[in-house]
Amino acid sequence: MPLYEHVFISRQDLSNAQAEGLIEHFGTVLADNGGKLLEHEYWGVKTMAYKINKNRKGHYAYLRTDAPATAIQEMERLMRLHDDVMRLLTIKVDAHEDGPSVQMQKRDERGDRGDRGDRGDRGERRERRN
Repeated sequence: MPLYEHVFISRQDLSNAQAEGLIEHFGTVLADNGGKLLEHEYWGVKTMAYKINKNRKGHYAYLRTDAPATAIQEMERLMRLHDDVMRLLTIKVDAHEDGPSVQMQKRDERGDRGDRGDRGDRGERRERRN
C-alpha cells in the first residue's frame, strides 16, 4: 500500500487531550477503511506565521500512514468537515524515515546548517564606503 505523511493543525482552544484524541479519531477512520496508522507525533501548541480563522496558535499533529488512496481521501474529507481542524497537508512518500521527525529532535541532533562563510566581509565593505 502507498505510504503517506500528514500534518494537521487544530484550534488553539482545545486541550492537549482533545488534540491527541483527534489523532486517535483519524487513526480509527483509516483503520475502518483498510489502512493503518504506523506512527504519530503530537508536536504541541505552536505559533503560526499568520492568523487562521482568528487563531494565532494551533495544535500540530503528525501522522505516518500506510493506507489505500480511498482511505486517505475519506480521512481528508472528514478532516475538512471537522470544526476543530484548521489546516491539513498530506504528502505521499516512497519510504518513511526511521526515528522521530525533525520537529521532535533536539537542536543539537539536527546537524549543522552548513558553512555560512566568512562574515567579516560586510565590515570591510562598510569601511570602504566611508
